[in-house]
Amino acid sequence: MPQLSALYKQLLPKATVSVVLALTAGCASQEQHGAAAPEEAPAGGRVAELQVVDCLLPGMVRKLGTSTYLTPRRPERTTAADCNIRGGEYTAYDRADYKSALAVWLPEAEAGNAEAQTNVGEIYERGLGGTPNYEVAAFWYEKAAKQGNSRAQFNLGTLYEQGLGVEKDPLKALNWYRDAWGMPQDSLVYQSVASKEVDALREQLAAEVRQRDVRIRKLEQDFNQLQGQAQDGGGNQEALEREIEDLRLWIDALESERSESVAQLDALPKMREPKESAQTKYVASPGRMIKSGDLNFGRYFALIIGNQDYAKVEDLDTPENDVASMAEVLQRKYGFDVEVLINANNIELMEKINDLNERLDENDNLLIYYAGHGARIQTGDVESGYWLPSNADAPPRNTYWVSNEFVTGHLSRIQARRVMVVADSCYAGLLSDAPGYLILQDAPEYNEEFMRYKLPKRSRLLLSSGGDQPVLDNGAPGHSVFAAVLLETLETNEDIMTGPQLFAAIDDKVRERSTASGFPQEANFKVIKGAGHEVGDFFFVPI
Repeated sequence: MPQLSALYKQLLPKATVSVVLALTAGCASQEQHGAAAPEEAPAGGRVAELQVVDCLLPGMVRKLGTSTYLTPRRPERTTAADCNIRGGEYTAYDRADYKSALAVWLPEAEAGNAEAQTNVGEIYERGLGGTPNYEVAAFWYEKAAKQGNSRAQFNLGTLYEQGLGVEKDPLKALNWYRDAWGMPQDSLVYQSVASKEVDALREQLAAEVRQRDVRIRKLEQDFNQLQGQAQDGGGNQEALEREIEDLRLWIDALESERSESVAQLDALPKMREPKESAQTKYVASPGRMIKSGDLNFGRYFALIIGNQDYAKVEDLDTPENDVASMAEVLQRKYGFDVEVLINANNIELMEKINDLNERLDENDNLLIYYAGHGARIQTGDVESGYWLPSNADAPPRNTYWVSNEFVTGHLSRIQARRVMVVADSCYAGLLSDAPGYLILQDAPEYNEEFMRYKLPKRSRLLLSSGGDQPVLDNGAPGHSVFAAVLLETLETNEDIMTGPQLFAAIDDKVRERSTASGFPQEANFKVIKGAGHEVGDFFFVPI
C-alpha cells in the first residue's frame, strides 16, 4: 500500500488522495522472496487434505480366466485426502513448481494418452520454476488436439491467438476453437465470427500491399536517378554502384514481401453472409430444470461467499450486502439453489468448495460468487492471485490465504458441466491468464442451432470486477460499483442471457461509474484455463 499511496499522490491533488484511498478495497501485492515464511496453521493438516494433487493410483487386480494380473498405475487429479483413501501416492510440493506433477503425467503422455498430453501442456504453459515454456506447451497441446481432445484444442487456440510459442494467427486460433466446440465449418455461428476475422485480416493485408507499393515506387525513382548519375559518369562510380546494388536488393526484398501478402490475400476464404434464424422460445418447466423443447439446461446451484469482517486485515463495507442481494436475485428470478457463506475462514471456504464435487451432477450449473479482499504474489515471471478468508494474515505474511490454484484445481474435478466464477476483489482477474478469446465476441442471437452446440460443452468462465489491479469497495449505495451494476443487469433482464452477453451489458457501466468515483476500473471476462473448459457457455434463464 505505500507504493500505491505514492502513485496516488503523484496523479491526484492532495485533497483527493484520502478520498480515493478510502474508496478502494484493501489490496496486497508482494514479491515471493520478500514474503515472510507463513506460520503453520493449527488446521494445517486439513488444509493439506483439501488440496488438489496429481495422484498416482495403484493398479487394479484383474482376473482373466485362471490368470490374475495387475494393471498399470493410473494418474488422476483428486484431493490429497481421496488419494490417501484410495491407496495412491503423490508428492507434497509447492504448486508453483510443477516438476512433481510432470513426473506423474509425462509417461502417460509419451504413451499417447491425450488427456495426459493436455495436462503436460498445461504444466509447461504455467511454467517450471516460474518460467512458462509455451513452445513445449504447444507441442503437447497439438498432439492431444489431433486426437480430438477439446481442452487441448481450446488451449492451443489461445496460444495462436496470443502468439505464445507459435506464430500469432487469429484464423488458426478460431479454427482450433471451432474444433473444440465441435462446430462444422458451415455453421452460422462460426461463419459470423470467422467472417469478421477474415475481413480484418483482408484489410490488414491490403494495407500492407498499398504501403509496399508506395515504398517500391519511391525506391525505383531513387534507383533510376542513381543509374542516370552513373551513366553520366559523375561522382564516385564505385560508391554509386554499391548504392545502386543496395537499392536493387531492397526493392527485390519489398517485392517479395508484397508478393507474399498478395498470395495470403488471394488465399483468404470468402465467407457466406450469415442469415438470422427464428428465435426459440424458452420455457421454464416446474422446479429448477429449464427446458427448451428437447434442450435441458439442468439444475442451478450457487455458492455465494462474502468476507467483510477480518481479524487481521482492514474490514470492508459492502460484501455482506452484495452477497445478500445477489443470493436473493439468483434464487427468486433464476431458480438457483443458493448457499451463502459469510466471513468464512480458510478451512470453511476450502471445505465448501471441496464439497461441491459431491453435490453436483454432470448436467448441473454452478455459480461461485466471491466478494472480499484479494492479494497477489509474484514468483519469477508468474503472478498468482489469492482470496483472503476472514482469518487471513495481512501482507507480507500469506498465512491462510486461499490460492487461485486451489480454486482452479477443484473446478477441474467438479462434475457440473457449466461453471462461472464471479469475483469482486482486488486482482480477481489473476484467476485466469486466458485471453478474451475470439469465439466470445459478437456472437449472433441465440437460436436453437447455437444452443445445441453450446449445451453439451463444459464451460469454466470468470467474470471479475477488475484484472491485475485494485477495485472499488463502494461507489454505489450499499454496494460496490461492480456489484451494483451486476445486480441491476440481472434484475432487469427478461430473456435468456449468456456469460458474454452479461459481460457486454455491464462492461461500459462499470467503467463509467468507477471513473465518476475517481478510480477507473475495468471488468474482465475470461475462460479459466486448466479447469476443463471446452468452449461451452453459462446461461441465465429467468423462471
